[in-house]
Amino acid sequence: MREDTPSRTAQWVAAARGLGMLLPADIRIAEDPYGIAFASTRIQKLIEERRPSVLAQVPGFKTWIAYMQVRTKLLDDAVRNFVDMGGRQVVLLGAGFDCRALRMPELDGSVVFEVDHPATQEHKLSTLAKLGAQSPARYVTWDFETRAMDELPEGLADAGHDAEQPTLTIWEGVTMYLTEAAIDASLRAIADYSCPTSQLAMTYQAKTPGEKLSLAARAVQFAVARLGEPFRWGWDPMALPEYLEERGFALADDVSTPEAADKLLPPELASTISRADHSRVALAERL
Repeated sequence: MREDTPSRTAQWVAAARGLGMLLPADIRIAEDPYGIAFASTRIQKLIEERRPSVLAQVPGFKTWIAYMQVRTKLLDDAVRNFVDMGGRQVVLLGAGFDCRALRMPELDGSVVFEVDHPATQEHKLSTLAKLGAQSPARYVTWDFETRAMDELPEGLADAGHDAEQPTLTIWEGVTMYLTEAAIDASLRAIADYSCPTSQLAMTYQAKTPGEKLSLAARAVQFAVARLGEPFRWGWDPMALPEYLEERGFALADDVSTPEAADKLLPPELASTISRADHSRVALAERL
C-alpha cells in the first residue's frame, strides 16, 4: 500500500464481509452491517439500487462472499470462546476495517486494541463517522514499514494494554503479505505482550514445497499484486506446529477454508470455494 492511502485489500475484505447480506438469512453464518460502507462506490451503488442479482453474476463474487463468511465465522467463534473463558483483551493486529469492536456484543466489557497504518485508521474513522458510528476500540497507530515490531508491546501498554492479563490476538489477512523476517518479528512481539493462556488466531496461506498453484490461486495472487500488496509468505501446515512452538505458542487448531466451508455452509455455496484453495485459519495458545 502507498503511505498516504488505506489498504485496498482491506477494503476488499470489509466489503466482502458486509456483502454477506446478499445471502439468504437462513444460510448466513456471519454478519457485518458496517462492511459494505468500505466497498467501492460502484458496488455500493448496485446495492442501493437493489440489484444483488447483478453482483451475483460477477465472476468469483459469490466465492469471495462465501469465503469471507467462513473466515469471519471461524474468527468470530475464536473471540466468543476467548470471552467465554474470561478473556477481556483483544488485539486486532493489522486491523484494517475490522468492525468486531462495534458489531460483536460479546465484546461488551472487553478492551479492543486496533493496530494499523495511520492512513487505514483515518479512512476507517471517517467512514464510521459518516454512518454516525463510533467504535469503542483503542487505536494504536502503527507504520509496519518504519517501526520495529519489538516496540509494539510498549505501544500497546501506552494505550492501556495489560500484559499480565490474557490477550487474544486476531491476525487476519496479514501474514501472506509479509516477509519471513517480518513474520518472525511479529510473532515474537505477540509473544512478548501475551501472558500464558493468551491466544493467537490467524489466517495464512498453505505452502507445500514443490506444490503447483491452481489457476484460481494464481489469479488471486495476480489480483492482489496488481493492488500493490503481493503475497510473500506461506507455511507448510505440517511445519507450522514446530515453527510456532519455537516462538512460544502451541498450535491448538488448524483448518482449511474448504474443510470449514463443508461443515458450515450448504453444499451449493460451499462448492463455490475451490478444493485447491490454500487459505487456512489457525488457533494457538501462548505457552
